[in-house]
Amino acid sequence: MTSRRKGRILAFQALYFWEASSQQNLERASLEELVSFAWLDDEKLNKLDNEIAVFSRLIITGTIENIQKIDTLISEHLENWDISRLNRVDLAILRISAYTLFFQKEIEPSIVIDEAIGISREYGADDSYKFINGVLDSIRKAAVSV
Repeated sequence: MTSRRKGRILAFQALYFWEASSQQNLERASLEELVSFAWLDDEKLNKLDNEIAVFSRLIITGTIENIQKIDTLISEHLENWDISRLNRVDLAILRISAYTLFFQKEIEPSIVIDEAIGISREYGADDSYKFINGVLDSIRKAAVSV
């Protein structure tokens, strides 16, 4: 597994944690908590490679700072579905991937989508990867035309 893949998984986990904390009537985790990886246990935190942490922080920070735009973008590409009905795993994957597609143009869109599909196969429901692929492909087409 590449360090970028590990960084994307870490960013996905942070966004999942961020969303889950707010939906459990807890105070939403702060950006500082997310990028310091305070939600990881000590063993995982001590093993965290610096390159992975830096890449993950970039995605986490960019996603949170642009969350309104990203959620609007995702909502525009959901067919007959409302963003509030998405499960937290799919939402976190879509958010980090939409951020990358729209704001990190130097990263090849096919890589972003392939990584999102891989993460959704590992962490999502059985057919999540199909849904993720469809939404991100639609966003990719929109991002190219901007």
